[in-house]
This record gives sequence, structure tokens and C-alpha cells, in this order.
Amino acid sequence: MSRRSSGDGDVKGFDVWAHSPSAVTGQWHALAEHVRSTARLARSFAVSFGAADLAWALGLVHDAGKCSAEWQSKLQRVAATGERVGIDHKRVGALLVRDRALAAAMAVSGHHGGLGRVRSLAALTPEPGDRETLRRFLAVVPEASALADGPSLLPEAWGESPMVGEMGVRMVFSALVDADHLDTAAHAHGLAAPRVAPPADMGGLVRRFEANRVALLAERGDGREVSDVDRVRAALYEDVVRRAVGEPGVYRLPAPTGSGKTMTAAGFALHHAAEHGKARVVVAVPFTTITQQNAGVYRDLLGDEVVLEHHSNAELDDRRLRLAAENWDSPFVVTTTVQLFDSLFGRRPARSRKLHRLANAVVVLDEVQALPMSLLVPILDALKVLTRHFGTTVLLASATQPSFEHLRVWDSLDIKPLVDAPVELFTRLRRVRYEWQVDPQPTLAQIAEQVARERQALVIVNTVGQARRLFRMVAEQAPAAEVVHLSTRMCPRHRETALTRIRGLLDDGEPVLVVSTQLIEAGVDVDFPVVFRALAPAESLQQAAGRANREGRLPGLGRVVVFDASDAPVPRFYRAGVSKTLGIFGPGRDPDDPALLDRYYRSLYTGLNVDEAERGAVIQASRMELDFEAVADGPERDGGGGKRDRGLAFRMIDEDPVSVIVTEYDPEARAAELVERLRTGSGPLGAVLRELRGHMVSLPRAVATAPHVRALCKPVIAGHEDLWEWQGGYDVHVGVDEEAIGEDTVW
Repeated sequence: MSRRSSGDGDVKGFDVWAHSPSAVTGQWHALAEHVRSTARLARSFAVSFGAADLAWALGLVHDAGKCSAEWQSKLQRVAATGERVGIDHKRVGALLVRDRALAAAMAVSGHHGGLGRVRSLAALTPEPGDRETLRRFLAVVPEASALADGPSLLPEAWGESPMVGEMGVRMVFSALVDADHLDTAAHAHGLAAPRVAPPADMGGLVRRFEANRVALLAERGDGREVSDVDRVRAALYEDVVRRAVGEPGVYRLPAPTGSGKTMTAAGFALHHAAEHGKARVVVAVPFTTITQQNAGVYRDLLGDEVVLEHHSNAELDDRRLRLAAENWDSPFVVTTTVQLFDSLFGRRPARSRKLHRLANAVVVLDEVQALPMSLLVPILDALKVLTRHFGTTVLLASATQPSFEHLRVWDSLDIKPLVDAPVELFTRLRRVRYEWQVDPQPTLAQIAEQVARERQALVIVNTVGQARRLFRMVAEQAPAAEVVHLSTRMCPRHRETALTRIRGLLDDGEPVLVVSTQLIEAGVDVDFPVVFRALAPAESLQQAAGRANREGRLPGLGRVVVFDASDAPVPRFYRAGVSKTLGIFGPGRDPDDPALLDRYYRSLYTGLNVDEAERGAVIQASRMELDFEAVADGPERDGGGGKRDRGLAFRMIDEDPVSVIVTEYDPEARAAELVERLRTGSGPLGAVLRELRGHMVSLPRAVATAPHVRALCKPVIAGHEDLWEWQGGYDVHVGVDEEAIGEDTVW
């Protein structure tokens, strides 16, 4: 190998390298080259939130510790094996900039393991050999010597409140780790420079969107008379988009189901981005089913190369997979609220690297009523900080608009309405009538009998187990009908195939009965004459009603049957909302009434004491203390010792999901090959993970670790328990059925 470091000089004959040779070019990666490239990239990412100089400094020093003789010697020994060096290289750089970067120096100390807590940074002290390591570093990167002394590098606005500073640390950490990963990937793949997309031409995207929208609407309306619903949708779109010139901030779109909200929200976001120079649009929805559906619509309108669909939970911090994590370098991103907020409050590089993309962006929160109550305060506070200090515009889009302004965290926030008369709009688009079967309570078998008598019907229940039971009951009651099951135990490709089949049968007027979990109730574009909905909070009932007579083509109103089956109890997590729902809604008092919904949300927030809820309060306190570990993993239990209370951590899904890759549902027989590529780390892994998302099923960890289920799971990466290969059976109707495992075993 060369005995010099890219013309940056050597240190007494000692070359300084950041990474072992690229498998593509065979060239070693000079440390000076790597840190300078990382610093330049980090600076460019942080310009949008006013921290360019800070990000450059962090990028320049992040690998300073690699200059130690011990680290370089170990790199030489393991270069050919792929093993880790395993010697800390973060302390020297963090100490070098700590006095000027203050808490942001945590980004350096955590750029591999994740953000920790600020008191650990304060307690950091030099170790023997650090002085010599620093001397070696400054010899090859002499410009870093200016970073030891001088004024604070933190933007002045970050001192306004601890929460602004906390978000600033997250943002600059994101810029650093993304830059680091991109430059490392460029070296590994033999590229001349890191791959970074050019700035988006938002004006051009607006023109493309509008032209394709007109063409799409013309195609949909070909051969049929323009309906009243079509006229309402068109007027709503024009009125909302006209308001996109408004100043950045928080906007509310209370659009009834079936009003064209998906297209209207995107139109507003793109026009607003073009008007105000925003870098991208990020659309977040609660379920992967809607992610896939909406991403398909947006790809038709904007082009495949523009729209990034990202909803994988399989973001491991294994070093071979870090470079495959998405960083949202796209002008239009479609993701899930789980992915968005678990990343926003996470601490690991793989999740955090995308966060800087939220600065100077338009974030559309679709079906915003699905945000978890226990996390509302930290979520709303973070959104407020993003809009006030990081150039983000937030659009709250839903037919079921929560009254967030009644919570203290948002009581002073100016929320700009995009619809002047929501009650009138809801009245014009009323397309269903509600029926209540809650007293006396029916049984699931009785509901199955009613469903089986329908030609086309949708049933939505509250749990996966209830969906499987009712599906089999309906299939037995209606042997001549096509009965379809939908749940998250089916892999995305399976669900997509099922939904395509359902829509085809509906469009052709053929009989079809569907039994589903909640995944279909919010935003999924299906249209049934009758919908049965198991008793749930009002927002879920209203969302389910949006699947009935969606296009307004029935001669009368569609039917929504709300039932409370005696043998399918309401899950614990729904009980508070159901109690408030039964007190406010019922015969003659529909969940579609905006005034009653506002009353419901006020009552719910008060009853649950959302403002003072323990989980949200603990998370906020941890954020104030810049304890990122406590936010993401929970505070330490009494006595410490590394034990943390995960029940008080920020997690959008309390069940703690594990992703299993199903290779059995695979018409092209590629999934097994892709799993093997992932297991061996061969080739670029980003594309492999993206393709495998269609084969992933998310299981609650409590289910996945049960002995009879765990026996059928094989870790994709040895030693990692977050991504498994499913080696059990896969039911062609219901997908992974853990309840059926072992029923017919011999031993």
C-alpha cells in the first residue's frame, strides 16, 4: 500500500487511515480525506437549520481518535478479516471541541453507538496517549487546531429553551452521521464522491403534479357523469392549494373521508414547498397499507424517481447494515408515523441519520388522529420546535381532527385552518347512516351470520386474533362467497395482492366479504355498501365509516353497523376512548359530527390527563436534561445498574415489534436469495432491504420470543434479535398464524 496519506503528509513515517481497503478499488481510505469530506457534507446538510459551522467542526474531528498508533496498528491487522477494530476513537475529537460545541459534542462521542446523556460528556476526561493521538491528528488535519478555542459554535437560537437545544443536538447529530455514512459508503463502493441528490426543482414538480393530476382525474371520470362528490373534491382542492402561499407553520386540513384528501394534502405541500423554497415533502401515515397505496398514487403523479417509500422497521445498527439505512435524500418521501417519530426521538445512527431532512421541509401528518395519547405531549412539542426553529411546515390532515389546541403544549400555537366551514363540508359529503348493536350485545357468530347475508361487506375488528376467528366464521357461513382476510400478519406483498383483488371485485360488482383489522380503516381506498365495525373509540368508528359508500354512488346512504360482541372484548388500549365514545355518541349522535368530536376529544384529554400523563412527562423531563438514552430506552430504574423502565420510553408501538422475513409467499422466488445476500453482506444492501420489505411481517416481541414461535425464527445476522427469517408455515389466507403452530405436531 501507499506510504502516504493523500498528500496530507505523514507523521514520522506513520500513515493515517480511516478505513481498510475498498473491495472495489483496493485503495485504503485516508483519514484526512474522510474527515474533510464528512465535514463538507455535514456543513451542507446543516445550512438549512443554521448550524453549518458547528456541523463542519464535528465532521472534521469525529474520527480524530483513529490517529492513535494502537488503533492504526489494529486496523492493519484486521483489514483483511472484516473484524472490528474495537478501540475507542471518539473521545479525542469530543474533547477537542467540547468547550465550543458544548452539548453538541455528544454527536462525536455517539456517532457510532448513539447519543447518550450530557452528563457523560461533561465527565469525559483525557486518557494516557490522547495527547500524542491529538498531535498526530493535527499534523494531518492542521485546520482542526483552530477548533480548540473560540466562541461557542452553537446557533444562538438554541439557547432560547432546553427543548430547542435538544432538537438542535439531534439535528446536527443526524447531519454528522449521515455525512459519515455517505462518505464511508462512497469509499466502500469505489465511488469518486459520496452520492447526494441535487436540490429538488419544486416548481418543476408542481407543474408535473398538476399536469398528471388533470390527466388522472380525466381518466377516472371517463364515461361517467360528474357527481356531486367530484364537484366537492375539485372545489376543496382549489381552495386548499390557493392557501399554500401562506407563511410556514402548522396547518389543519379537516377533510372528510372520500374528499380527495390524499391528493389535496400533497398538492398543498408541493405548492407550499415551491412557494417557500422548501427542500422536500415528507408524508407520514399510520399504517404501511396506506403508505403503499399513497406512494403508488404519488408515483403516478410525480414519477418513480421522485418518490421514496420508506417504512421498514429493520434498521439494525450492525455495521454492515448501517450504510443501507434510508436517509430520505429524495424530494418526496412517504413513510409511517412510527418510522417518523421513533426516528425523531431515537438515538441510534441508523434511525437518526434522516432527521436533518425534516429541516426546511413540509411534513404532512395524514390520519393524525392515530397518534398515541401517551406520547402526544412530546410529539406536539417536537413539532412546535421544528416549525418555530427549523423551518418546517406541518400539515395535519384527517377527517377526524383532534383538538390539539386544547392541550397546554399547543395552547399558544397558531394553527392555520385550510377549510373555513368544516361542518358544512362534512354535511355535503355525508354518505352513511350508523346502526348500533351494543345493547344487547351480539356474539361474533351472530355478526358472521349478518355479514354472510350481504353481497359486499367489510368487517373491521380490533385484534389479529378476532380477525382470524371471524374470517373463518364468515367463510363457513358463506361458502359460495369470496371471503378475504387482512391483517399485519400478512406480508405487505400478500396484503397488496389481496387489496388489488378486493378492489377488482368491488369495481366489477362481484360478491366479496372482507374481514380486517384496523389497518384498512384509515385512508385505504375501498368502497363498500356496508361496513361492520367492532366497538372502538369514536375516531376509529368515523374512519371505518369512510370505507362505506365512499364515492357516493349508492342511491341512498351506506350503512355502518357498530357492534360490541360479547365474545370479542374491547382491548385494554381502547377502553378509555370507548368509554368516552359511549357517553357522547349513539343512535342519532353520529361520530361524523365535528362539534361532537371536539367535545369527545376535550373529554378524552381531560379524562386521561394527557397534559400530565406520566409517560409524556418523564420523556419531556429527560429531553430537558439532554438524556437521549432515557428518552429512547427509558429512565433508569431505582438503583440504576443499567436497568431501564422501557414502559416510560418513547416508543410508538408498545409491543416492541420484531421483523420476520417470509420467503414462502414469493411468486418470483427471490426472497430466499435476498435473505442470503443480507446474511453474507454481499453487494449494496440498501436495495436488498428495500425489496425485502415486501416480505416482512412485524410480530410483537412477546409473540416472537414465545418458545414455539422462536423455534421457527432464524436470525438473519448472527447475534441480532431484530431481524429474523421465518421458517414456519405461511397460511395463504391469514399469513403467519402463531396460534396454529404446533397443533398437529407428533412430539
